[in-house]
Amino acid sequence: MSKKVIIGGCSFTLGNELSDDVDGKTPSKKTWAYRLTEATYDDYICTASGGAGNSAIARRTFKAVSQNSDVDCVLVMWSFLSRYDWAMPRNEMLEDTRWTSISPWDTTGGNVEAFRTMQGSETQQEQWKTRQNNMLESGVKPFAEAIYKYAANQYHETYLSWKSIIWLQNILEKKKIPYMFTMADNSLFYDELKHHKDQDSLLMGLHNEIDFTKWYSFGERMMGFNQWALLNDYPRGTTHPLDEAHQDAVKLMLPTFNKLIGDR
Repeated sequence: MSKKVIIGGCSFTLGNELSDDVDGKTPSKKTWAYRLTEATYDDYICTASGGAGNSAIARRTFKAVSQNSDVDCVLVMWSFLSRYDWAMPRNEMLEDTRWTSISPWDTTGGNVEAFRTMQGSETQQEQWKTRQNNMLESGVKPFAEAIYKYAANQYHETYLSWKSIIWLQNILEKKKIPYMFTMADNSLFYDELKHHKDQDSLLMGLHNEIDFTKWYSFGERMMGFNQWALLNDYPRGTTHPLDEAHQDAVKLMLPTFNKLIGDR
């Protein structure tokens, strides 16, 4: 019987800009997740998607878990707070004809920033143009403008992200599926030096529900993979660490992976 691993995350887990990347369309075999599991698991189910926020990561991972029996383990790299996951009126351009991930870059002002950031990559700029055209045609664009103009705020994004993390955590615990969580950036838990949990009793309560014994962090204050790669001057593409960072990250993560999951 094949051993099955389910992977969740955003572009840092899908493997955008890595040496075997094909326009972000297929999961890379150079990522931290693939390298960490390739020796043990022969059925690699990657649900990661470029631009996915934490609600989308939880939803996509849960869907894969619910559709697969005998899942041996789950690995997730959580992403940035500011991305939203929304069920829209049905449209063939949307994920499963319904779902869309929305980020600040999808606004008019954010789109300028996106192109400035991607100016070193013609491929990424073309992909972004296609995304923006699809968002206009599907009706998501004006909705994104409204969210970030009138409703988006860090507190609500923290609440949604932590709720999604706890939801997936509890499902995996209920199903007795071993798992390990990590993150791309510690803004998931911190605003500079201030911890999000200290804002009020609701966030403190949510934070207390997260089982941090099942997490790997890349340094103090829950440093994320992307921060660690920047701090250590690893080669980068336009917006992502390249192969070497993923390869070295695995060396750091392996003891925790073996402790939490091991050869099951």
